[in-house]
Amino acid sequence: MTKGNSNADLLISTILNGIEDVKGKEITILDLREIENTVCDYFIICEGTSNTQVNAIVNSIQKKVSKTIHDKPWHIEGTENAEWVLMDYVNVVVHVFQKHIRAYYDIESLWGDAKTTVIETSY
Repeated sequence: MTKGNSNADLLISTILNGIEDVKGKEITILDLREIENTVCDYFIICEGTSNTQVNAIVNSIQKKVSKTIHDKPWHIEGTENAEWVLMDYVNVVVHVFQKHIRAYYDIESLWGDAKTTVIETSY
């Protein structure tokens, strides 16, 4: 994939649909393309209210992406305790947090130079 292509846009919108289907909260997209030496083009960050909801968000994303664009994550880690699950789709990395863990690590501040988009949810 090249930077800024429609494949990434489709992947991102499909991931967002997966998060929204199970009412994931505080959804933020960090566009890392203008930052040098990044491991991917985008971070999508969201949170769930419990380890059950975090795992539901992860499962929903996997099902949506698999069904819609026939892709699967290259790597997933963190599902054991479901406080912070990382889903690596190569150019797009999804971070699904519980609120207190997200606040502690504060990824948005670490990547403060990234262009940030906050997704408004209606629930």
